[in-house]
Amino acid sequence: MTDAKALVVFQPSGRRGRVPLGLELLEAARQLGVGLEAPCGGNQACGKCLVRIETGRHDRYGIDCRAENASPAGEGETALLTPRQLEEGYRLACSAKVQGDLVVFLPEATRAAAQVVRKDARELDIKLNPAVRLTDIELNKPSLEDPTADLERLLAALEVEGQSGLRPDPFMLRELGGVLRKGGWRAQAVVYQDRELIAVRPAGAEPALGMAIDVGTTTMAAYLCDLATGNLVETASMMNPQVTYGEDVVSRISFQMHNEGGLKKLQSTLVEGLNGLVQKALAAASAKLEKELAPGDILDMAICGNTVMQHTLLGLDPEPLGGIPFAPAHHQGINIKARELGIQVNPGAYVYVLPNIAAYVGGDHVGVILAEEPQKHDEMQLIIDVGTNGELVLGNKEGLICTSCATGPALEGAHIAFGMRAAPGAIERVKVDPDTLEVDYKVVNREAWRSFSEPKDMQVRGICGSGILDAVAELFRTGVVLKSGAFNPEQPSRRYRVNPDTNLKEFVLAWADETSLDRDVVIDQKDVREIQMAKAAIYSGCKLMLQRLGLKRPDRIKIAGAFGLHIDRTLALVMGLFPDCPLNQVETVGNAAGDGCRAALLNLDKRSEAEQVARKVQYLELSLEPVFQNELVEATQFPHMNDEFPSLAG
Repeated sequence: MTDAKALVVFQPSGRRGRVPLGLELLEAARQLGVGLEAPCGGNQACGKCLVRIETGRHDRYGIDCRAENASPAGEGETALLTPRQLEEGYRLACSAKVQGDLVVFLPEATRAAAQVVRKDARELDIKLNPAVRLTDIELNKPSLEDPTADLERLLAALEVEGQSGLRPDPFMLRELGGVLRKGGWRAQAVVYQDRELIAVRPAGAEPALGMAIDVGTTTMAAYLCDLATGNLVETASMMNPQVTYGEDVVSRISFQMHNEGGLKKLQSTLVEGLNGLVQKALAAASAKLEKELAPGDILDMAICGNTVMQHTLLGLDPEPLGGIPFAPAHHQGINIKARELGIQVNPGAYVYVLPNIAAYVGGDHVGVILAEEPQKHDEMQLIIDVGTNGELVLGNKEGLICTSCATGPALEGAHIAFGMRAAPGAIERVKVDPDTLEVDYKVVNREAWRSFSEPKDMQVRGICGSGILDAVAELFRTGVVLKSGAFNPEQPSRRYRVNPDTNLKEFVLAWADETSLDRDVVIDQKDVREIQMAKAAIYSGCKLMLQRLGLKRPDRIKIAGAFGLHIDRTLALVMGLFPDCPLNQVETVGNAAGDGCRAALLNLDKRSEAEQVARKVQYLELSLEPVFQNELVEATQFPHMNDEFPSLAG
């Protein structure tokens, strides 16, 4: 890469800027703030970052754009694109490099749409015991007879109140003199875990806020709480801004390994997102309470995430997590000043990062266990946290076993021909008529189903995770797809066909006049195979844990995660997503990771419990289990090659 630069214009947004020659178009889009789908993180594996180079003279921008202004097509592109696409100027943004001025068109399917993030909070029944303690105190004014320094004066007064041996935060000292004098020597001391004076505020200051944040691979959810009452003040959620570097954690590990300064970029991107959540929650709470709230009102934080997310947040190299023996940098929870991470809350506030269990079972799953408490019950509970990475825990008060499985990329839209996030225009529910094999569906952010709408009103852009599961299960239930996962060549639907370009069998979910893409949205044979592998990974993980404990089936199944809220339990069992269990014993529990993180924010005992859980839970590494591959193969069939599902009888 040289110091020379070229002008790149992205259409239809018109976003433009000068970027270094040799820069990949995907990175140029990132630098210019252009939303572009790249689920594989730029590894030339998914083909989703499809763009078109516009050749010719563009007087508006003063650009004479030629094909050679982009680097020649590489092997990854020739493997993923058809000769006709390449001839028409289509390229993969993760491969094509800037070699001169360019005008680049982003097709509808390539443009990143804002995901609808649904991570509502449940009511928590928890004893309030926060890490910070507030004490209003009145001091004697210094005089010539008593010229004791401000800090020592305050510490002496707090010692009278039973708080001794406190160490002062240096940032607190910067505010101390002004607060004391402005308040007439009355102030509010903020003490962290009875050992550190982290802030001083005007006497009677309120509110004292804390924030719990669940940092998911794809989405992040923040819960703003009142530390004095335990009440939930506001919630806020957003896409994890790291998604531009890859949909899954493996892609992000790869990004930081192969790009100079990659880890710093991942960390700064994540911190920027966290600060955005802080501002978003405070703004909403200020409007609701009709009172101006500031970042300085947030006095404590708790954060949970999978092991890779927590490593990148803390600036720890995640590369060891990507290979045997998959050793993380830490297991125990971490207490660190928010300011050291660049999180903009009260300068003295701490962040408690929940402990990790293993390389791919992180603090978010510890949060799930804190919220659902399987270790406190007699019944054998199986908890499946369905996200970009599937995390499973099984057990009761006699002990817990956990594992993880790679599921998310397919279940959240990556590796699926028309897969996308749960954004407006994504099909999220599917029904197939068993007699006519006609399709009805619902899209995100639109209440009316297709059967109650005009075709042009649907504006379908693709299909998200819950819609993909619905579609595959419905196709199996109605006989369009066989037990093996292959399309039934004898089924009579007009929607079934063989694609002449890909030679893949496919089934049309939405006709071209129902989409914003001007082409049919389909599920093809490759998509079904991707879902088979994803569901087989979950099922195999569940089964091997059951076998380890000598069990046939669990007493109860809980499906956690925002994704789990939108899974049809019956259809999930029909396709064999999890072991057989009476449907009345299968429940969804929402964002349990966020609930557990909130519990750790509000109660110090929950932090101790988190540390104990992380140490005591047994981890099962599936890749080291001799029978795993056989179990995986058997579980690819619907609902399974051999296992029975009596709960589906009738």
